[in-house]
Amino acid sequence: MAVSGGVDSSMLAVHACYWARAHGITLHLFHVHHGLHDAADQWQHRVHDLAHQLQMPCHSIRIGIELKGGKGIEAAAREGRYRALAQLADKVQVSHLLLGHHQNDQAETVLLRLLRGAGPHGLAAMSPVSTRGDLCLIRPWLDVPRKTLEAVADEYAAQTGWYPVADPSNHQDHYTRSALRGRLVPELDERWPAWRANVVRHARQSAQAREILQEVALNDFDTLEPSADKTSFALARWRALSPARQSHVLRYWLQFHGLPMPSEARLNELIKQLRNLHALGHDRHMRLRHAGHIISCEKGRVCLQGVGKTGC
Repeated sequence: MAVSGGVDSSMLAVHACYWARAHGITLHLFHVHHGLHDAADQWQHRVHDLAHQLQMPCHSIRIGIELKGGKGIEAAAREGRYRALAQLADKVQVSHLLLGHHQNDQAETVLLRLLRGAGPHGLAAMSPVSTRGDLCLIRPWLDVPRKTLEAVADEYAAQTGWYPVADPSNHQDHYTRSALRGRLVPELDERWPAWRANVVRHARQSAQAREILQEVALNDFDTLEPSADKTSFALARWRALSPARQSHVLRYWLQFHGLPMPSEARLNELIKQLRNLHALGHDRHMRLRHAGHIISCEKGRVCLQGVGKTGC
């Protein structure tokens, strides 16, 4: 499991350790050293001290944060952390990874995605169980408030002398999540004390809606006479769908091929061109670039091609 040294992941490690030992399972602790803070070395030592106390194997890896592709430092650190955790999991041959995200994290994630304009898929936020590459990610504490974990951590510290680390970035306003936590959350706490539980419930309902929408998109796409590799489909079949389902199945198609979602304006432009192809006279006039690929139409089929490749 992933352990940063903070309250949430550390207390999950403690409880998971007891459970694993009772069931004869070896639990490995993974720590990613980002090198972003002066106290990072101390955090690494603290995690290894906890592992020693729990008599569990602990593995650390140090990474550098690459800021590229327009990503901020928070997103870059998150991506780097998941890559590092996958490397550690592969090294010790484990397929399941426990993560300490709790109710506060989930509620903040929903708010951030809402403010960034995420649709139903994004508002589902973090799933209790999901996959990332070959890893199964498990988040058992999405309904547990941070206050509960802090009380458990205080009790554990009193009994053992080990206490969690405090990440200063949680209070640095230039980080987006920290700004949300420091500015908006106190106002919500004062006006709507139960807002976190309500928002997390909304995330669960959005996750259910997401599953239904995925089923609809899959069924719709299967009616489009797709190619074996799903890189092309019949334009006439797509046009037979309702406007909302036309848009939704295009998002499904791009997501299936691992491409980022286009902006609303970009997607609307694609839909407009596909609907008006008959007025253009020749399919070859339809060529739209997206994320290193070209979306075109040839002989009545909508095609997704890598740059430099031709033909459906």
